[in-house]
Amino acid sequence: MTSQPIDLTTALSAFDALWSPRIVTRVNDYDVRIAKVAGEHIWHAHDDTDEFFLVLDGELRIALREASGERVVTLPTGAVYVVPRGVEHKPSSAGGASILMFEPTGTPSVGDRHEPVPGHIDATTGHELHRPA
Repeated sequence: MTSQPIDLTTALSAFDALWSPRIVTRVNDYDVRIAKVAGEHIWHAHDDTDEFFLVLDGELRIALREASGERVVTLPTGAVYVVPRGVEHKPSSAGGASILMFEPTGTPSVGDRHEPVPGHIDATTGHELHRPA
């Protein structure tokens, strides 16, 4: 990665693709990923890991399918939320948002179980962030 501080605003300005996370750094065996999101993702679940979300800008909604039924959590700018492993969830953002995620390296963005992946969603384990020289 880099031995220099990483400005997240600059990092976010380096790409435009939605639902296509970029790896800004690594901590032990975890990726710190940022993404721009708008519209809806897909229902999916991560069987072996929790998923951490921090909203950097905008508002993110996460629909959850839990044993007690479906519910939605709303995360404004500055809010964090952890989706527990195995819980089906569907992130969305009507007005668009920038988010930071913390998850084990190699975790697929569409989880281990998911709906069919439409063209507007990048099924990836994260892309390296290209920084200007």
